[in-house]
Amino acid sequence: MPLVAHTDLPTFRRLSEEGQEVLSVDRARHQDIREMHIGLLNMMPDAALEATERQFFRLVGAANSIVQFHMHPFTIEGLVRGDEARAHIDRYYEPFAKIRREGLDGLIISGANVTQPQLQREPFWEPLTEVFDWAREHVTSTLCSCLATHALIQYGYGIERTHLGFKRWGVYSHRVVEPLHPLVSNINTRFDVPHSRFNEIFREDMERVGLRVLVESGEAGVHLAVSEDLMRVVFFQGHPEYDTISLLKEYKREVMRYYHGEREDYPPLPEHYFSQESVDHLNAYGQRVRQARRDGLACPVFIEDGIVPRLDNTWRDTAKAVFNNWLGLIYQVTDQNRRKPLMDGIDPRDPLGIADKLTRGATSGWQG
Repeated sequence: MPLVAHTDLPTFRRLSEEGQEVLSVDRARHQDIREMHIGLLNMMPDAALEATERQFFRLVGAANSIVQFHMHPFTIEGLVRGDEARAHIDRYYEPFAKIRREGLDGLIISGANVTQPQLQREPFWEPLTEVFDWAREHVTSTLCSCLATHALIQYGYGIERTHLGFKRWGVYSHRVVEPLHPLVSNINTRFDVPHSRFNEIFREDMERVGLRVLVESGEAGVHLAVSEDLMRVVFFQGHPEYDTISLLKEYKREVMRYYHGEREDYPPLPEHYFSQESVDHLNAYGQRVRQARRDGLACPVFIEDGIVPRLDNTWRDTAKAVFNNWLGLIYQVTDQNRRKPLMDGIDPRDPLGIADKLTRGATSGWQG
């Protein structure tokens, strides 16, 4: 069911123009439908701030639950912001103090760029852990994306991520390894997910502290896992929220960094993302960029217009289905008072009442 445009955040207008149903507050008041309040802690850098809003709002708004979704974007201190992004945040985002006071049914925490070798040395670490502590006590379920997954597992379970020595970058095939969990109910058993990261938390580390792996790739590792209570925290290492062109934009930024001398090596192509024809064109373009850098010439115009029509999105339908399942599970157990995470009578150690079923039907994991 639809998002409710309860503020004048431009993302609501953008999604409406895309054809997604977005209700005005007045129209929403005339529907006898329950509200759900979903927070988005947006830690992404300025260039991706508004795109990240749209990506996660789009997935929530595509859910089929009979509910009106009120989205509450906010951010934290310790993240470097330019004037334009700061103005956007000051106008459209809510302070965390207001979020804490009024409550949420669900919380999404985005990834972030890091500058320090250890996460606990990042300027945003303490503000982020404050959100973690509050959410554990007051939010029905928290969904973490990429860096947020690594940060929460380190903070909550003492497991630090491992640097891969390279960038895991591309679109990878994944397989459901715990089909009895309702979060992956009625989705494809094999599907693609984009990844973009230098670090990883491995399956054996997750399972050692009681986390349950639901979706895994033989090439890219764990994508989806849940906390030991099977619901209160959902961990993504991949980026199912990405737009079709997100990896292309990342690649273009890295090419420009190379040209301007901000990195010495020319960036490799994201894996399993471009068609062979696009690969040929991009490799030829790379030769021109290298020559221009050597000769002190202007950078050739990036060949984006010729690449975009050949890109395929092979992950969005499954991403929508997983988000739909996640929001539906929250709906089943959250209290109507959004300051209270669970209905009376719900066991916080097993909110969905499925622990025994999953134990009896445990699978042996990745077989591909």
